[in-house]
Amino acid sequence: MIRIASLTARLAALFAALTACLLVLAAVLFGRMLDAHFQELDAHELHGKLTLIRNALQVGSVQPVPSGRFEVLDRSFVGHESVGVLLRAVDGRVLHVIHPEHFTPAQREGARLAEAAAEWTVDGHPHRGLEARIELPVNGANDAPIDVLVALDLSHHAHFLASVRNATWAGVAVAALVAALFGWFAAHRGLAPLRRVTDTARRLSARQLDERLAADDAPLEVRDHVDAFNGMLARLEGAFQRLADYSADIAHELRTPISNLMTQTQVALSRPRTIDEYQDILASNLEEYERIARMVSDMLFLAKAEEDTLANAGESIDLAREADALIDFYEALADEHRVRIVRQGRASVHGDRLMLRRALSNLISNALRHTPAGGEITIAIDTDASGVHLAVCNVGEPIPAAQLERIFDRFHRGSTRRERHGEGAGLGLAITRSIVRAHGGEISAHSSAGVTRFAITLPVLPEDALRTNRLGFAASAAPTPTRRDNDPL
Repeated sequence: MIRIASLTARLAALFAALTACLLVLAAVLFGRMLDAHFQELDAHELHGKLTLIRNALQVGSVQPVPSGRFEVLDRSFVGHESVGVLLRAVDGRVLHVIHPEHFTPAQREGARLAEAAAEWTVDGHPHRGLEARIELPVNGANDAPIDVLVALDLSHHAHFLASVRNATWAGVAVAALVAALFGWFAAHRGLAPLRRVTDTARRLSARQLDERLAADDAPLEVRDHVDAFNGMLARLEGAFQRLADYSADIAHELRTPISNLMTQTQVALSRPRTIDEYQDILASNLEEYERIARMVSDMLFLAKAEEDTLANAGESIDLAREADALIDFYEALADEHRVRIVRQGRASVHGDRLMLRRALSNLISNALRHTPAGGEITIAIDTDASGVHLAVCNVGEPIPAAQLERIFDRFHRGSTRRERHGEGAGLGLAITRSIVRAHGGEISAHSSAGVTRFAITLPVLPEDALRTNRLGFAASAAPTPTRRDNDPL
């Protein structure tokens, strides 16, 4: 069995085969109809010749001798070389023959037809014949009956049908070839977007992901594929850009503590020092190690959240109680900054308590860093048909619109200052978004008129449905909020 690898060639072959089958079917039907029509014409002509013979014999019956009848019959068939006539007596004796070449030797010797109408071949020429018995009156009385066999040469019909058949097969071949060419052209044009996809894919690299396919000239069957491919390119471009930014940011973030560690170690080794001095240097180094450890821990958390490999946990959580506990936790820091934290409303959700507490802690810690002295932070909790809503609002310098678009990205800070030692690496809001999304919710940020608002929407889910969701680390793996665990914006 021949296998065609090219889809264009397959479609072209399919077009050709379908066209050929339809034309062959039409030719067969046309041939049968034409053959039936010729049979009808031949039967009509044979009956007409039989009537002619009867009339000629009746006219000749007035002749004094029987041979006079046949002379009239012979004159009637002058110029009819394709018609043969054979007259027999009832006993089978042949009385007269006109154009004997149209009859077989047996028929010329008196053999009768098996049926009234039959077909036979003489010297390769097809014939169709009709046999009938007629009565000839003589002087008012009936003469003996005569059997008449009329033969019609069908060679001209056969030649015509052969020429029609040859022309039909030639037409089928030409039409199949034209259909194949048309199918190849249509398939080639229709699959052009797929070839462009292939060419674009060959040119893709990490540095060249900005190419897009034009969907205007693509057929409807391929347009979805083109749109999906363009969407994939857009996602890849965004992912590579984020990866490049992420790599640059993490290199910058790790460079500072590593540089500090190297500098302090070199200074410590530059000359002998007292035990107290070594302890101070080791304590300073420990802070840098803790900073690196927090960064690695947060990065692992984000990686697990994106890969959907976090542990399952679910319990009923009173958001108001968790907010009050965090307000107590940050009370001393808030008093130090002369900032007031208040909570409004209450609601309950299902989820991982420590994970949601960590998300809320990140938002409160972030708000404390950006609220001026004498300001206020509001934690608003309410619920409606769309879900449970939790918002953390603070007054202060608004966040520019350009910053809001990337505020939940890794290592992004609202400030460009990176020399702040001891603060986080800008992963707090990214972690908060991962926790919220792991609970099936969404988080957004708005900043205008001196008020910044982070809004979380969580669905109200039954416990059995919640167990099928990815929620975060197990309760034992989630850290308790501390001042150094909370990252700045």
